[in-house]
Amino acid sequence: MRRRWLDEPAFADLVALCQFLPGPASSQLGFSIGLLRAGALGGIAAWSGFTLPSAALLVAFAYGASYLSGGNGLALLHGLRLVAVAIIAQAVFGMARTLCPDRARASIAVAAVLIMLGSSSSIAQIGAIALGGLAGLWLCRAVAAAAPIPLALPVSRGAGLASLLLFGALLIALPLLRAFSHSSAVALFEAFYRSGALVFGGGHVVLPLLREAFVAPGWVDDAQFLAGYGAAQAVPGPLFTFAAYLGAVVRLHPNGLAGAALGLVGIFLPGLLILVATLPFWDALRQRPAAQAAMRGINASVVGILGAALYTPVWTSSVRSGADFGLALAGFVLLSAWRSSPLLVVILLSGAAVLLAHVS
Repeated sequence: MRRRWLDEPAFADLVALCQFLPGPASSQLGFSIGLLRAGALGGIAAWSGFTLPSAALLVAFAYGASYLSGGNGLALLHGLRLVAVAIIAQAVFGMARTLCPDRARASIAVAAVLIMLGSSSSIAQIGAIALGGLAGLWLCRAVAAAAPIPLALPVSRGAGLASLLLFGALLIALPLLRAFSHSSAVALFEAFYRSGALVFGGGHVVLPLLREAFVAPGWVDDAQFLAGYGAAQAVPGPLFTFAAYLGAVVRLHPNGLAGAALGLVGIFLPGLLILVATLPFWDALRQRPAAQAAMRGINASVVGILGAALYTPVWTSSVRSGADFGLALAGFVLLSAWRSSPLLVVILLSGAAVLLAHVS
């Protein structure tokens, strides 16, 4: 906006569109601005500039984390896991205030928590989101919504339909290809793509999806997963760049730099495809009360999914003592009440964890 590439109403409309869709809203917004400014190449350039710096930092952390051995290194990694507890708790409470402000949506969120605590599989996550959408159609139609502002973007309907077909084809074909090819590269790409395609409501919601895809089959252990997630909070940029860390440390091949690149493309691609698919039809779709009601229910379900992830695996695998609870609570208060930066919380909690390891 400072460069006057678009006006404030257009910017607000783009934000609304990206929040409506599955995928990383901040990256989709940057891609949309680049698309408006310079077409497809502009979109790719904007996405690269917004994404690659934090991805590079997380890959560097992935290589450096293997050298964190001994008491201090383990305490530092445990501190990062406690940071993840604090940040996800802040995300849950913040999203609950915004997305579950009434009894209907709070009830949808609680139902999603119960579904996820009963089963953390990707099928349960899809079911919770689908049921949230159906419940929203039934319970959330009475919520008043502001009249949308018209928005025109340079994507034809043909390009939108082609993008939608590619999005759906990959979502269906990749699991089949994984089953028949027995290729570890295909398995990794499918896991990243599926996780990116099913995220509604913000980057934090990708945590349970990625954990189910990578920790459950033993590709990454819980300690590595949560340490990387804590590190992802300390770097600028979209949270989805956590995929670069996972791709670098995963036990399958390719890993390292090739795995990081595979992870980034796999997790961001579905969100960008569905964005391009929706752009030509967005104005007509968002005028429909049924679509608005369904999205309110889906967003409430997302809060419940993230709340369940806060309990397991984040809380159950990280908070092991009263001291751990105190550090996580202190981090939560710093983030939510003092508005401290995640980087400061990472430094303070990691340092405190190392200090406690020496005292105990």
